[in-house]
Amino acid sequence: MVSGWFWKRCLSKKKVCENKTASVMQSSQQWVEKYRPRKVKDVAHQEEVVRVLTNTLETGSCPHMLFYGPPGTGKTTTALAIAHQLFGPELYKSRVLELNASDDRGINVVRTKIKDFAAVAVGTNKRRKGHPCPPFKIIVLDEADSMTEDAQNALRRTMETYSKVTRFFFICNYVSRIIEPLASRCAKFRFKPLSEEIMSSRILYICKEEELCLDAEALSTLSSVSQGDLRRAITYLQSAARLFGSSISSENLISVSGVVPEKVVQAVLQACRSGNFDLANKEVNNFIAEGYPASQMLTQLFEAIVEDNDISDEQKARISKKLGEADKCLVDGADEYLQLLDVVSNTMQAFSNMPEGFAYEC
Repeated sequence: MVSGWFWKRCLSKKKVCENKTASVMQSSQQWVEKYRPRKVKDVAHQEEVVRVLTNTLETGSCPHMLFYGPPGTGKTTTALAIAHQLFGPELYKSRVLELNASDDRGINVVRTKIKDFAAVAVGTNKRRKGHPCPPFKIIVLDEADSMTEDAQNALRRTMETYSKVTRFFFICNYVSRIIEPLASRCAKFRFKPLSEEIMSSRILYICKEEELCLDAEALSTLSSVSQGDLRRAITYLQSAARLFGSSISSENLISVSGVVPEKVVQAVLQACRSGNFDLANKEVNNFIAEGYPASQMLTQLFEAIVEDNDISDEQKARISKKLGEADKCLVDGADEYLQLLDVVSNTMQAFSNMPEGFAYEC
């Protein structure tokens, strides 16, 4: 027979393994999900939206809703928070259908998955554990601006037919891509870009919880490279913490964000000002060899040129026009080296006040 001490030892080892597994799972969790607000009132910097939706939660009556604004400002978080607060954990899975319209965006999805879910009626209104549990279901369509126009037109009829038992939450970045018949059936909520102050307070809270050391320069850099997108800022922070430990500098954040270092941007601009094409070509070759994205360089060149007071308005206009053309070409799949070289060449001409369309004679 096996003695009692052996079983006790096995049980203690099992507990140690379970604790280790739990700590690994906790450490591998994405901070974006870990620190996602669970209630509408916790959503940052969207006071008007929060105020209106809080009244919705109190009354339990909910119209179709359209959330639009820049990425990382809390649109999806708010929609999911409303659904959780209305139905609670028990009814959430049966009452809420989440779809990402960038994947499920065709007319067949509207005719099958959405219509089948919307058509089924639910029980009467009865509060459960503090949740209103209204007598309707919710369909959350994330990235709704990716839906085809045919799918949106098909959805219009579905919204009319099943409005008594189903509510639709549309989430998008560009409200102009939602057809007017759909938009007019929804209460619209615009989500503002997050200010640097709001982002900094949230980042500092996460740093405190995760025991990270972030100085003022690094905090400013993080706000700058994330461009008002809190989700992106949290992701950069977690990546930097994994790579560089608890003490994070400005250089660490730039290296994980994929942003082109300022000295590289200034080197390209300096080469353009010199009027030496060979030097400019060398800088472009070095840039491509380092593996930086050309689209990111165009963005930072645009910011540097617009903010430079030594460049005339006419020169800024010429350079900005060429930057826009090159960006469109890159989106269409053009070669990065050639587009960047074209931008640099035209920038040199603008700095030298050469007329547009000027060509060197062979």
